[in-house]
Amino acid sequence: MLEVWAEKYRPKTLDEVINQEHVVSRVRAFLKEKNIPHMLFAGPAGTGKTTLALVIARELYGKYWKQNVLELNASDERGIDVIRHKVKDFARTKAIGDVPFKIIILDEADALTAEAQQALRRTMENYTEVSRFILCCNYSSKIIEPIQSRCAVFRFKALDKEHQKEFIKRIAEGENLDTTEDGMEAILYIAEGDLRKVANLLQACAITGEKITKELVFSVASQAKPEDVKEMIENALKGRFTEARKKLIEMLFKQGLAGEDIVKEIHRQVLALDIPDEKKVMLIDAVGETEFRISEGGDAQIQLEALLAKFMLTKAK
Repeated sequence: MLEVWAEKYRPKTLDEVINQEHVVSRVRAFLKEKNIPHMLFAGPAGTGKTTLALVIARELYGKYWKQNVLELNASDERGIDVIRHKVKDFARTKAIGDVPFKIIILDEADALTAEAQQALRRTMENYTEVSRFILCCNYSSKIIEPIQSRCAVFRFKALDKEHQKEFIKRIAEGENLDTTEDGMEAILYIAEGDLRKVANLLQACAITGEKITKELVFSVASQAKPEDVKEMIENALKGRFTEARKKLIEMLFKQGLAGEDIVKEIHRQVLALDIPDEKKVMLIDAVGETEFRISEGGDAQIQLEALLAKFMLTKAK
């Protein structure tokens, strides 16, 4: 179960929270007063939104934090009945301990239906004296304005490389892992700032019992290697379609990669190409169309070969 390390190395105090000082400083001021408003945490996945919500609960309630917290994943329980019954029943009961309110954490709140959000709005209004809500989401624009206006909004930023490396080293030391520099860079490349993904990748690599190298990381992650995709694209742009197609077939069938993963890596590599911006725009447009067709059920091999053909024709213009 790959959530073990992500949970094990999750920060337990405000001082352990990584790279979100602008958020932590505001939260610390609220906790000093032993009072918090309704909160909306918005930002990319794996940047510490749910973690900080749980840290707040630990800081406020101490050993009674579990009894005073209701944590729900709104993507699983997103209907209006959950808000009307499960959330409402918890929200109107008295807290245990000195703090006069309970905390309800709604993870992935942007997945709540419109009807559920309207019901949540009323619940937040009616039980403010005895309950506080912390809503975590990736896209705050999907939360209705009446809820946003009732919350203090905190925006989380993607973690930089140094803080991600700090997290990797913490796990490597704690689990006695042998990690190479290129293996660490590969993890950072794949995770894209998501610490949950970092922990899961490390754990998956560690299970093999091997030294954590670049090759092992890409193999475990089942993700396209940047150099393979770059080679394929360059062959297509230089008019060597047969060589480009051969590399594509190797990635699809010998490496067993999914078409969507190859498309995502192609998108990354296009942005780094040394070609005029006008042609980059044309290529990205073609990549977007291919990604859509594959997601709608199109055959990955045919769609990706068509994309390589577009690359070749674009360069020839």
